[in-house]
Amino acid sequence: MTNTEISKNNPEKELILDKSITDDKTKQISKKNTTQNKKNSSKNEKSNKSFDEISNEIFSDLVLKKDSLIKEIKELKTKKNELNKDIESNFKGQSDNIAKRVKGFQEYLTGALQNLSQNVDKLELVSQPIIVKPSPLDEKKQDFGTNNVVSIPALSETFKPDEQIIKNCFATFTEQPDFYAEPWKLRRSLDSSDIEIMDDWFFNMGGRGSLESRGSRQKNALLSAGLISTLGELYGDKFQTLILASQPERLGEWRRILQDSLGLTRDDFGPNSGIVLFERPEAVIERADRLEANEELPFIIIDAAETSVEIPILQFPLWLAFAGSNDEIYDDL
Repeated sequence: MTNTEISKNNPEKELILDKSITDDKTKQISKKNTTQNKKNSSKNEKSNKSFDEISNEIFSDLVLKKDSLIKEIKELKTKKNELNKDIESNFKGQSDNIAKRVKGFQEYLTGALQNLSQNVDKLELVSQPIIVKPSPLDEKKQDFGTNNVVSIPALSETFKPDEQIIKNCFATFTEQPDFYAEPWKLRRSLDSSDIEIMDDWFFNMGGRGSLESRGSRQKNALLSAGLISTLGELYGDKFQTLILASQPERLGEWRRILQDSLGLTRDDFGPNSGIVLFERPEAVIERADRLEANEELPFIIIDAAETSVEIPILQFPLWLAFAGSNDEIYDDL
């Protein structure tokens, strides 16, 4: 039996069934609407929450940037103030000081020029004749000068009184070398040619002059050692030897040869010792002046590599300059 048949037989039941169906449908629709509304509300809440968080973050970032900008602006203002102070203190202050000094100097110059012009105006440009009268003292001096004759001894006679002592020293120099002799005594032997040169320097040149180099610094130093030993016999500790050579290597060679030839030590080469080494002629002249002021005698020796002799050295009583040949100077350089 079908529904149509039932409905035909019972129409009231049919109405009841239709109502129940409609009620169920409405309930289902309402449920669906409520669920959809809930979902939409949750979605809206979520979207609202995310927007609030984003806006808060943006606002906090802006606040931080604002604070940092305010700090930077303050720092820049302080730097600007410092720069303004520096500019005012340095440039303006210095320019004011310079202007004041220039103005003062200008005033000084104008005053000085005015004084100069006034003094020039007072000058007498016409030359006055100068009358010189002879003094009676000059006449007396002329009278005495005609009667007195001053005799200056020759340089060759300087060592005449000590000729015997010098000759005895020369005799010992030609003997066998004494390697155990006392300090400041010559411990080497010399040739007859060396003795002739020393004799000429003492008795013909008077202890002052230039000698031709012996061909090497070693031979020149050995000859000088003989002269130092002889002068030591004459003057004792009252003289000092000053050696001039413009390079440390040359001075070192002089020191080694003299130390070996005279039995000396390093202590004997110094400003207060018997032998002093110099690289500059000005220092030699200054030291010789001091020795003469202390009533001591300087003996100046000039190396053969030195191409010239300073004129003030020529005033001292004892000096010896070795004149080297061109080949010797070239080989030395």
